[in-house]
Amino acid sequence: MKIVVSGASGLIGSALVPALEADGHEVRRLVRREPRSASEIAWDPAAATLDGDAVAGVDAIVNLSGATIGRRWTDGRKREILDSRVDTTGLLARTAAAVEPKPSVFVSASGAGVYGDRGDEILTEASEPGTGFLADVVRTWEAAADPAREAGIRVVNLRQGIVLTKDGGALDRMLPPFKLGLGGRIGSGKQWWTWVGLDDVVAAYSLALGGDLAGAVNLSAPNPVTNEQLTIALGKALGRPTFFSLPTFAARAAFGQMGEEMLLGGQRALPRQLLDAGFEFVAPTIDVGLARALA
Repeated sequence: MKIVVSGASGLIGSALVPALEADGHEVRRLVRREPRSASEIAWDPAAATLDGDAVAGVDAIVNLSGATIGRRWTDGRKREILDSRVDTTGLLARTAAAVEPKPSVFVSASGAGVYGDRGDEILTEASEPGTGFLADVVRTWEAAADPAREAGIRVVNLRQGIVLTKDGGALDRMLPPFKLGLGGRIGSGKQWWTWVGLDDVVAAYSLALGGDLAGAVNLSAPNPVTNEQLTIALGKALGRPTFFSLPTFAARAAFGQMGEEMLLGGQRALPRQLLDAGFEFVAPTIDVGLARALA
């Protein structure tokens, strides 16, 4: 396949692009600077500029763009989180819809945060969206792909959980205190944290490109864990104690709304669509996921 990828240098893109190329696909990366090779395409989402000729005739578009959500949410930061997702997705979807021949599939990153904090409720793709900042962001983010859907392009929104890798993201930030024996649960520890191994993320994107998946797809391991379970498993994997804890009031004081939604809240999401499609997880449990992530 000929595949255009946005966010190719990010956490997922850095693993996905080499895997796609190793499988024989031709990948062209979207860059926000002057292209340095024929495999790069210039674009400017803020100015809504992307040369349609560079997209016409490709088989697929993979959209991985989006500012990190793992910092305290100021008003400016919240606007950046939203715009960085909606502007990029909308521009790619409109461009894909306008060119001939059109891509056959548009695969866009999304988030399990769309369900909001639902306690112990088991959440599948059939579950209704929840409430909160992240839920609002994801609803708008997914809707930005509508021009591609309306043009008859198969759209897949991969609702990712916490991606386990030592090279970035949540696990990378957790490792320093845990290695020092200062790790522990956050708040009650009973909040569910949906997670997925990086290898399974790459495999799921590949499946979405070539398979029949469409619409919302939970990209999460089949065995979500609570924060306390993750804490115990990470301490065990590192051979370190996990006696310390971050009280609820401290998480709220230190991280504000981000702490409330991402640290003290969570989702118990299951990957029903992936399982129904016959997807086999290489890291179905947290112990295996952490072992692979830390190897």
